[in-house]
Amino acid sequence: MLKDFVKTDLPDEKEISEKLKEERAKLSSFQMKIKEASLPVMVLFEGWNAAGKGAIIGKVIRNIDPRFFKVATLDREPNEEEKRYPFLYRYMKEIPEAGKFRFFDTCWMEEIVDGVMNGELTDEVYEQRVHSINVIERQLCDNGYLVVKFFFNISKKEQKKRLDALQESKDTSWRVQKEDLLQNKHYEKCQEVYDRYLSDTNQSRAPWYIIDATEKKWAELQVLQFLNQGIDTALKNHSMNVPILQNTFPLKKVGKLSDISLADKTMTDEEYEIELKVLQKELKDLNNKIYRKKIPVIIAYEGWDAAGKGGNIKRITAALDPRDYVVEPIASPEPHEKARHYLWRFWTRLPKTGHITIFDRTWYGRVMVERLEGFCSENDWQRAYNEINEFEKELSDWGAVIIKFWVQIDNETQLQRFTDRQNTPEKQWKITDEDWRNREKWDQYETAIDEMIAKTSTEFAPWYILESVDKKYARIKALRIVIEQLKAALNR
Repeated sequence: MLKDFVKTDLPDEKEISEKLKEERAKLSSFQMKIKEASLPVMVLFEGWNAAGKGAIIGKVIRNIDPRFFKVATLDREPNEEEKRYPFLYRYMKEIPEAGKFRFFDTCWMEEIVDGVMNGELTDEVYEQRVHSINVIERQLCDNGYLVVKFFFNISKKEQKKRLDALQESKDTSWRVQKEDLLQNKHYEKCQEVYDRYLSDTNQSRAPWYIIDATEKKWAELQVLQFLNQGIDTALKNHSMNVPILQNTFPLKKVGKLSDISLADKTMTDEEYEIELKVLQKELKDLNNKIYRKKIPVIIAYEGWDAAGKGGNIKRITAALDPRDYVVEPIASPEPHEKARHYLWRFWTRLPKTGHITIFDRTWYGRVMVERLEGFCSENDWQRAYNEINEFEKELSDWGAVIIKFWVQIDNETQLQRFTDRQNTPEKQWKITDEDWRNREKWDQYETAIDEMIAKTSTEFAPWYILESVDKKYARIKALRIVIEQLKAALNR
């Protein structure tokens, strides 16, 4: 893209000044429309060192109320703590809320380009990360985000001129780093790496805009024109549905809930106590090995109300070092969570390497409660199956062990447990009017659950059914599966 980039003719200074005034006013007027439409806007500034990205960001944000934007300045390389999370983790934490701007003074591009230039990224890792970026940018756009990407382009000669000028003054010489001088020295090689990345990540939903950054006012005008154009288009198309992508992930078939036998899934108290003790000891030993090998573990629980998720989780955590795990009880999203991509609150709760996160309810709310209660559109939840598979594939490729449990009971057992809770004072806090309302939609939920399991039980993150009419049986089965999966991860 850079090699083929053709500069447009530079307008005269008077024309630039007049158009700048017009575009600045346009951006200022757009901010309230963005707020009213709940449109989140991500603007990524990339480009050559000394190309003037920071200066232009400063000029652009002058046209926006400070309450409506933030500027994210991320280090070019993740720190040691951030390296213990997935590649996209530190970037996903920074995505904007609905109705606000987030300007990125470099984003995921620089980490990849630097890795290639330094020889730290193999072609395989490069392609994997580029794929991750294309997926997340598409997901953001599909979920209502506007993603605008700028690359500030200057010639080798112009870059050297600017670096020399900075070095001449002791007040600005500190801004010139060794990396800047090396980039100019190896300009042609850097250009090839930049060009490859730009071409590989140039998508119709999130295209690259190459900015001729030779002259500052002209660069600002180009940025404002493209940004305003993008906002105008996004506001017009904000409520449009987007295509549902075909599943491309290998699936493991799991039967329908109605086909699962519960009658013979029981065990005696004596059997339970013996097995519980043995399995918890084994899990404790595996916990130590997982920690030493820095393998992240994600255990996801879904199931019917009163199916016994809490007791099941408790028997697993009893065997773990309390410093190595966290249980995340997932309720309705808070306002700041609802204002972002629905997976954001799970991205920000992931375990670091060597640690375990147990989710008591998960991202699958999108295709169950949100689907059935009308909290998202049909297009949203139909699209979510593939988005969730992509999310879990990203975690699997990172090296995470993903264990997903559906805790299964029948309708009659749930009624018995609800009634017991209602009639037992110390258990009444566990039962709500919403639980009773959900019972009335049992058949609808079962249909949604069957579809969820069928479409998201992948080979890298399959569903496991825990038959829980006898809670003891379900607890032992869960422990066995966790142990089996951790052993497999340690042997990989």
